[in-house]
Amino acid sequence: MAAGGGLMLWALELAALLLLQPALPHGSPGEAERRCFCQVTGHLDDCTCDVETIDAFNNYKLFPRLNELLESDYFRYYKVNLNKPCPFWNDNSHCGLRDCTVKPCPSDEVPDGIRSGSYKYSEEANNLVEECEEAKRLGAVDGSLSKETQQAVLQWTRHDDSSDSFCEADDISSPEAEYVDLLLNPERYTGYKGPDAWKIWNSIYEENCFKPQNVKRPLASGRGHTFYKWLKGVCVEKRAFYKLISGLHASINIHLSARYLLKDTWSEKKWGPNVTEFQQRFDEVLTRGEGPRRLKNLYFLYLMELRALSKTLPFFQRPGFQLYTGSNSRDANMKRLLLEVLHLAKSFPLHFDENSLFSGNKKEAAKLKEEFRLHFKNISKIMDCVGCFKCRLWGKLQTQGLGTALKILFSENLIEKIPESGPSYGFQLTRQEIVALFNAFGRIATSIRELENFRSILRDMR
Repeated sequence: MAAGGGLMLWALELAALLLLQPALPHGSPGEAERRCFCQVTGHLDDCTCDVETIDAFNNYKLFPRLNELLESDYFRYYKVNLNKPCPFWNDNSHCGLRDCTVKPCPSDEVPDGIRSGSYKYSEEANNLVEECEEAKRLGAVDGSLSKETQQAVLQWTRHDDSSDSFCEADDISSPEAEYVDLLLNPERYTGYKGPDAWKIWNSIYEENCFKPQNVKRPLASGRGHTFYKWLKGVCVEKRAFYKLISGLHASINIHLSARYLLKDTWSEKKWGPNVTEFQQRFDEVLTRGEGPRRLKNLYFLYLMELRALSKTLPFFQRPGFQLYTGSNSRDANMKRLLLEVLHLAKSFPLHFDENSLFSGNKKEAAKLKEEFRLHFKNISKIMDCVGCFKCRLWGKLQTQGLGTALKILFSENLIEKIPESGPSYGFQLTRQEIVALFNAFGRIATSIRELENFRSILRDMR
């Protein structure tokens, strides 16, 4: 990882790009819409699905139910450490803008069932974990425990120190880790931009997306054909990795454009869609053809995370699993809604086929999968270098959510072995992973929904 000595170079590159950008052109009604969306249609590369099927499924079936689920207590409180130092460079400057701040929850506002730290995995599993942990404290693991409990000790330890993790997760027992109410700290435009933000994304793309240094990204070189010739020639796994990161980047940019600070006076703050900001990021002319590609990568990311959700149904539908907050009736209602969302996800007709990944020579596939995992884990660490705390919060949550989705997709054999009742020793999800998984997918689903709104606005523009 570079120490950051090239920050001035990045700043000059960014300034040059801004100077070279053409002005927003005028045209006939509908021209603005065509420049952003004319290529965002039809089938997606490396998939059997098409954009229109995703739009209809997400916007009118899944999104309304998912949104209701994410407003519940279980999913709105996320524990995070926003004070970890950047592990890659010494520049720990932080954004001083008002909208970059994050308001943590006073402890008495977090539901007792969440704050107590109980129900780490599920009701029955948690009871067994406590039994195991007590036995370990007493030094009785080898002697007095049943074979089932001894096996559980090994399984829980293996999970908590898991090598299958795609993310650098926060230590939620740290005194610096605090609960944040995601509904009160929404992802939106904060004013964080310029060389610092450019440095984060540059580090992600240049050092963690399998790209050779001599192959320049389109906006850094203006020669997109060279980059896409390289991308088309690499294996499907590396191409998928790039698309996931590009799709995540696109989703974040859509949120910043859709929830932009339009008015800021002493008496009122008004947030809403900023069409100019959206065009600067996705218009085909202004981005030299990159914008529509980014939007198609967003749909690829949606398919990947949707597939992961659909595969978790056996884990969540066990009677012993509950979304525990301390309110039995609300928790039961939320589990019913959760299962409804998962059954909807499973019903999608054109799922991404994860079996197309890592399917070649077993030794080579295992090596590539480990590289894939480590590259993504590195990206999750970069989130601690983001200078805007609001951006850092949502960056950490969304990378953990995507990392959890990847973990699910590559744990198919373990998921298939989950019993209908009793602890699922081989495959586990912590509450942190569950909250991140669903909220990260909620961000992607919201982005797809926001695109419909931007289409409508641009359609009427000249």
